[in-house]
Amino acid sequence: MITPVKVFKKSAPNDGVVVVDNDYLHGRKVFLRLAVTYRYGREEDEVMGLHFSKEMELVKWEVVPKAEDDQLTDTVIRLLQKLGNEARPFSVKLPQNAPSSVTLEPGAEGTNKKLGVTYDLMFYVADNEELTHRRNSVNLAVRKIQYAPEKPNGRQPQIIVTRSFTLHPGKLKLEVYLERDIYFHGQSLQPHVKVTNASKKTVKYILAQVIQHVDITMTNTSLSRIVASIESREGCPITPNTNYSRSIVLTPLAFRAFGVALDGQIQDKDANLASSTMVTASNSIGDALGIIVSYTLRVKLNCGALGGELTTQLPFKLMHPQPSSSDSKPTLSKTQSVDDNLEIEEFNVLRRGQSVTDELDD
Repeated sequence: MITPVKVFKKSAPNDGVVVVDNDYLHGRKVFLRLAVTYRYGREEDEVMGLHFSKEMELVKWEVVPKAEDDQLTDTVIRLLQKLGNEARPFSVKLPQNAPSSVTLEPGAEGTNKKLGVTYDLMFYVADNEELTHRRNSVNLAVRKIQYAPEKPNGRQPQIIVTRSFTLHPGKLKLEVYLERDIYFHGQSLQPHVKVTNASKKTVKYILAQVIQHVDITMTNTSLSRIVASIESREGCPITPNTNYSRSIVLTPLAFRAFGVALDGQIQDKDANLASSTMVTASNSIGDALGIIVSYTLRVKLNCGALGGELTTQLPFKLMHPQPSSSDSKPTLSKTQSVDDNLEIEEFNVLRRGQSVTDELDD
């Protein structure tokens, strides 16, 4: 039989191990299949043969029998030592333009299948590439994560806006800038806000928000959700002919609300907001597939009911750090033992559409 396992490792490469009982094969072969599913509409709305999902097969090849591969990673070598002679290594390489894994929260109403991009890794036993019986297969839900570039451009986002008031001399000037262009999940933003009030209006308070923008490419649908917000009255009111300068701290975090894009389930321990969509230098963001995610920092100056507001938005990127980066979590040491580093258990429930808490409840 095929023994499915899962390995808990924060920075896993696209390599792994499948364990196959040779007595179960009887001369048959083991194949690997990786497919991506893009759901852009609710399953409840599918009527009269109309479907709001697309599935594409990205990878399929023979795993057993296969010639031994000398280029094995340290993790795969430890797994082979742990699981014995019936373990076989495999490696999966996704196309460069494959979309990142993203799921959209359905909100309080809930749905059977969430909108977004999901990946399924299947192993099955057959005489040829055609899958004859589902009972001869096992599935794993995997995610494709995009990391921040190793060499950021070093650009410091900043913006300056002004506003004039009818029948009043002078202008209200707002300057906002961030320390860098890319932030990592869990990090706090510290935008610096500078106000020069040369008008006759009084600024009542300052509102700072982090906005997540989601574009569903198949239906040209756009969603915007506030993932962090703070209203500051420190140093306010800002009276005419005075200046104001301070830093505001915001931390974007995952939470349950309709339309919020995540790269994991909200109940999972490793759930976080979806990363910003990035493309290669030869492509434009309009050529990206799946769900496009971006972030902006919005700052508002409220001048009361009659004075109105002065608003500006500053784009930035929210991503995962490179596994080798000092900002990422420490990786396993080569000198540590296998038992201390790898946790292996039976994998009987497909995690796609389910969370860790759901499995525990079952």
